[in-house]
Amino acid sequence: MITRRAALGALVLGAQTKPRPNILFLFADDQRADTIRAHGNPHIRTPNLDQLVANGVSFRNNYIFGGNSGAVCMPSRAMLMTGKTWFHLDAATLNGEKLLPELLGENGYATFGTGKWHNGQTSWKRAFQRGKTIMFGGMSDHTKVPVRDLGPDGQLTPERVGPKFSSEMFADSLIEFLETRDPAKPFFAYAAFTAPHDPRMPPLPQREAYYRQLPPLPKNFQGQLNFDNGFTGGRDENLGAWPRTEPMIRDQLAEYYGMITHLDEQLGRVLAALRKTGQADNTIIVYSADNGLALGSHGLLGKQNVFEHSMRTPLLVSGPGVPKRKTVTAFTYLLDLFPTLCEVAGVPVPGGMEGHSLRPLWQGTQAKVRDTVFLPFLDIQRAVRDERWKLIAYPKISHLQLFDLQNDPHETKDLYGVPESAPHIARLRGVMNEWQRKVGDRVDIPTENRPLKPLDLTGHERKPDQWQPDWIVKKYFEGR
Repeated sequence: MITRRAALGALVLGAQTKPRPNILFLFADDQRADTIRAHGNPHIRTPNLDQLVANGVSFRNNYIFGGNSGAVCMPSRAMLMTGKTWFHLDAATLNGEKLLPELLGENGYATFGTGKWHNGQTSWKRAFQRGKTIMFGGMSDHTKVPVRDLGPDGQLTPERVGPKFSSEMFADSLIEFLETRDPAKPFFAYAAFTAPHDPRMPPLPQREAYYRQLPPLPKNFQGQLNFDNGFTGGRDENLGAWPRTEPMIRDQLAEYYGMITHLDEQLGRVLAALRKTGQADNTIIVYSADNGLALGSHGLLGKQNVFEHSMRTPLLVSGPGVPKRKTVTAFTYLLDLFPTLCEVAGVPVPGGMEGHSLRPLWQGTQAKVRDTVFLPFLDIQRAVRDERWKLIAYPKISHLQLFDLQNDPHETKDLYGVPESAPHIARLRGVMNEWQRKVGDRVDIPTENRPLKPLDLTGHERKPDQWQPDWIVKKYFEGR
């Protein structure tokens, strides 16, 4: 007969010997939050992301914390890897910071990285124990990606051009790790894909599939933004002529969607490989992206703005202990994933974290981890939102906007000058000031609107960068 004490001892022993979960982190580049079919976009095909939605939790109000660079992906990735806002770290190098994979590696995890790393070689080497086809930098032609491996001597190999299309190549490297890893250790595997970042050049089958049935224009499409937000002359904005036209935007959306569908196909290969290893039931899977993108919304193409389409990204989490088919609408940041994954892995969370663990949200023990979201971009844009209202400030031109996101989720009707909006403006100004004090932001927020200088970039000269393939140059630059 088993005594009660013996039974309790067995339970404790079982808890102590239960293997820690693996973590598979799949990260996209420039993916808007509204580009997953299961989340309500019938114009895109994402069957593998749809399956992740079905298997886990969708955080539908996930944001990045703005950025201090036009290359928004660089600070975004820095904040992900440190759990801190860009005000409190050297985003370009991550010097002096404890990085998420570095910490997990110190606590018994085997760590592996592939794909894009935009924060310097020194920090990457500190973070990962194994790595293959790593791209250091911001972007490249997807068929000519400059990559390096981590050699057996602990040094990075000389740069070479990758042998395949980026998404397929990074998936291959990740699958190889899953098949050859040390089974005695839990793993943290990080794959930072460069899709769907431009050049938006999906393989021909995925491209032609969307050309045959072009995606519709975004609901907040404009020919061009009618004022200078401080970044209208940036590289991303030069990828299409002004004013934006319906044919040009729908074609670029087709190419963008093709990139996402091709990436989704590679995710399917990775998830199949994970199942084949027998580790799927003990693996936390995270899918997210470093920032969103405009692609015709508000007359913009890039991510260098604080509108919802550029600041929100997908965030999916599935795996042991995570409920299926759950939707969370609480405000989350990408930098929340550092403390979240520490908690999941049973690793103490370091001090100085500015993110919050999201596990209480999927467990249902908390309804939210913050009441508002602050979105600071360089010194040219600031935004703050609560559950309904959003205030945007452009300090350099003393311009303010107010949007009712409950009734106007696409930010098309500026209510700043409406008398009934005054209480909301006053409240949100106070919220913005409190966020600024909290993070050490010293940008002066304008108190009133000055007359805007009208902006018309029609016929503005544009030049392609060195990464655009010939067919994109011919299609979007020559003769325009």
